[in-house]
Amino acid sequence: MKTIKIATDYSETPLGRYPADGDFNGTRFRDDFLRPALGAGEVVVVDIDDVEGYGSSFLDEAFGGLVREGYFDAKDLEKRLKIKCEDPDYAIYCDLIWKYIREAKPRKAV
Repeated sequence: MKTIKIATDYSETPLGRYPADGDFNGTRFRDDFLRPALGAGEVVVVDIDDVEGYGSSFLDEAFGGLVREGYFDAKDLEKRLKIKCEDPDYAIYCDLIWKYIREAKPRKAV
């Protein structure tokens, strides 16, 4: 099992969808952290607590982008991706992550 704590392993201020939006964008988190960990075939726990907040563009690109870009399908992610959220104020982000994953339509064949 691999754990990624966004606040310490990535940034306390994740923001934006694309690299043009800043250094700690959703595309970079997906491609440099999530894809390699999930690609190794293990269960991945993403701890979303302790950041200043999340924009929908970051969450959609980082998590929904896994499906949209054809890297994984939603059913596989439901088995191998766990979202850790102990702060009740962050529960909405956990719900949004799963919404983006389930609603994403692949652009490429999975």
